[in-house]
Amino acid sequence: MDIILLTTVIASLFVVIGAAEPLAARLRLPYSVILAVLGILIGVGAVFFLRTPLTDALNPVAEAILGLPIRSNVFLYVFLPTLLFQATLGMNLRRMLDDWVPILVLAVVAVVVATLGVGYALSWASGLPLAVCLLVGAIVSTTDPSAVVSIFRSMSAPRRLARIIEGESLLNDAAAIALFGLFMGFVMLGLPNPDLGEAVARFPVLILGGAFSGWLAARVAVRIMALFGRHELAQLSVSVALPYLAYIGAEQIVGASGVIAVVAAGLTLNLTAPGRLPPQAWINMRELWDVLAHWAGALIFILAALLIPRLLEEVRLGDIALIGVVVMAALAARSVILFGLLPLLTAFGLSPAVDRPYRVAILWGGLRGAVTLALALAVTESLRVPTEVQRLVGILATGFTLFTLIVQGTTLRLVIHRLGLDRLSPIDEALSRQVVAVALQTVREDLARSTEKYDLSHDIVRSEAKRFGERLEEAVRSAEASAEILDRDRITLGLIALAGHERDAILLQMRERTISARMADQVLSEADRLIEGTRSAGRNGYQRAARRSVAYGRAFRAAGLLHGRLGIPGPLARMTADRFELLLAQHLILRDLGMFIDGRIRRIHGRRVADLLHELLARRTEMVETALEGLRLQYPGYAEELERRFIRRTALRLEEREYSVMREDGLIGAEVYTALMQDLNLRRAKAEARPRLDIAVQGMALVRQFPLFSDLDEATLKRLLGALKTRYVDAGEVVIRRDTAARSVFFIASGAVELETAGQTWRLGRGEMFGQMAILTRKPRRAEARAIAPTTLMVLNDDRFRRLLGRSDLLHAAVMASAEKRGIAPSELLSGS
Repeated sequence: MDIILLTTVIASLFVVIGAAEPLAARLRLPYSVILAVLGILIGVGAVFFLRTPLTDALNPVAEAILGLPIRSNVFLYVFLPTLLFQATLGMNLRRMLDDWVPILVLAVVAVVVATLGVGYALSWASGLPLAVCLLVGAIVSTTDPSAVVSIFRSMSAPRRLARIIEGESLLNDAAAIALFGLFMGFVMLGLPNPDLGEAVARFPVLILGGAFSGWLAARVAVRIMALFGRHELAQLSVSVALPYLAYIGAEQIVGASGVIAVVAAGLTLNLTAPGRLPPQAWINMRELWDVLAHWAGALIFILAALLIPRLLEEVRLGDIALIGVVVMAALAARSVILFGLLPLLTAFGLSPAVDRPYRVAILWGGLRGAVTLALALAVTESLRVPTEVQRLVGILATGFTLFTLIVQGTTLRLVIHRLGLDRLSPIDEALSRQVVAVALQTVREDLARSTEKYDLSHDIVRSEAKRFGERLEEAVRSAEASAEILDRDRITLGLIALAGHERDAILLQMRERTISARMADQVLSEADRLIEGTRSAGRNGYQRAARRSVAYGRAFRAAGLLHGRLGIPGPLARMTADRFELLLAQHLILRDLGMFIDGRIRRIHGRRVADLLHELLARRTEMVETALEGLRLQYPGYAEELERRFIRRTALRLEEREYSVMREDGLIGAEVYTALMQDLNLRRAKAEARPRLDIAVQGMALVRQFPLFSDLDEATLKRLLGALKTRYVDAGEVVIRRDTAARSVFFIASGAVELETAGQTWRLGRGEMFGQMAILTRKPRRAEARAIAPTTLMVLNDDRFRRLLGRSDLLHAAVMASAEKRGIAPSELLSGS
């Protein structure tokens, strides 16, 4: 094919891609539907002009379109890795991990149910070999969530629901393509009825091998990109190579699933790259992949749609009936997942509750597209697949895809409207009216100042002011008519707005580089949890999410066990440093939220709601400061280093701003500006590096801070440090229970603990101990200890404690004072000891 003609055709397709997006917006149809329709029209037009006797002038163009080198390997090795890789980079993985159970279960089970449902239904209706029918089932079980997700976002559906759909669809595609490769092998080997047990046994090998290949490739790529330092274009180039090398390596070398490898590589890069690359490089990388994926997704739809006339050339009347069987079986399988499995997961607390209208929308919005057509094309091109099987697979997959795009895609918004999902709730409707009234009042004040400043014509100003005043009066009347919003709902809406402003402040700090990209991702995830928790459970949801943000999770406890039991400090040091930086970032952000409450929320929701939000914010700030203070006490030197790092980052940002202003004002030229920025970037690279946390050294500093140990010599302190074990507990967690054997004494390094015994309650704080009475009296514990804040405890077993008691007069005196306070005779303690 002539290169000039080929280039012209490809360039023209990009023009079509550019026109498709505004056309889809104008027609209010999913973008993928418009692309598919345009691709079909182009293909039909090319066939028409090539065969019509009316003219031969367009024959070269028609031949070029129909002769494009479109093969299944182009889709599978060029376009597919791009789409999958970009999808993983665009995900908020920390939020995805919160819902990994419903995502994984829905993805894997949905693929299996769809494959088996379509396969057995088709085998019953057609008499085709089971292997062929299962192959068709795997092909049509891939879903394209873009249509339903875009509509959900436009109508403010729950973010968690959209996130689950995106994650489920990504893993759905990966699992379906892995199953496709499995059943394709059976068909090519001529096995009509494969052993499903063998297939299921091989499936984990494909998944795990692909996951390991992708993880390894991404780790190597991140190391290479980190070595390139400030050479951003080199880093972008490595990222472009990564998904293709991971795909090919898994398929050709390991013999595993290349799709799973690409997904694993993208997820690994998403988790590790923000902490290893400059923030702007990471942002630019994601923007580059957004563009590449947009082009790849559009081209794969158009080029696949060009093949539809060719794939349907030999369609028969009986084939249409089989397409109907596939459609009904696929919808039934999807219904089983949405109306059977999803409520079951919700009942066990593993998935959020999804209202029935949303489930109907997800069912009808499960469009199929380019991936389905690409897999069908791979079957039609295989010389080892019988001709009749090629024809049937091509027709069934293509017919099913056309049904989802043309029938479901064009009616999806109508279904959304009929379900009432595109209308605001009464609370949101009332709030919107009040927001308009408040906004217009602010605009009127600013407009009055502007007209005075520019000395405009008095008559024009008066005319426009009268017109604006009428609109403002109407907005105020409308707001007063909807003033029946309950305070409970106002608090919820105010907390959502507060968390949203917090999120915006984090993004601003990230752009100004006062918060690292890696930590900004974690802080953003916490802000998202606040928003979603408030939406689902109001004030209580906000407070639960706030407590979770400062709590010690399971991973932290596991890292503590690795350090305490096995002597592996790395994970605990890394997670403690992350926690330190996270709390410091939250502390800085929370300090500015009070002004937002007074400046915005008070004007919309009133003084009473604003005062309550101030109270909730004060509690949250206190929780963060308590947790941060505990770390400061535990690691005092490290806290100072992090604060110095923050100040240096802020100074660099202000210095960069001054250079930019001087350049814009013409005070310095481009050469001077470039030299200044090069020097600034060198200093910024040093400031970006996070100081290393040495747990052992900090542990000794912590032990020295305990007043109870101040009279011990250096050698005894070192032995004590080796004997003490660190334990992290969350607020509300029970440390010791009544009537249990006493084996340890606890020293509070940070946080607070509440003791309850015989109807009396004591609160203990940093530097105090508990649990010693039961050991010295040799009786079961009579008290229950519960943490009332995130607490760090130093734990000493009973033998070491008895020995230490004989060496420390201060510790002995503290024990006696504690016994006297609780009414225990000294003779009872002495006999116990």
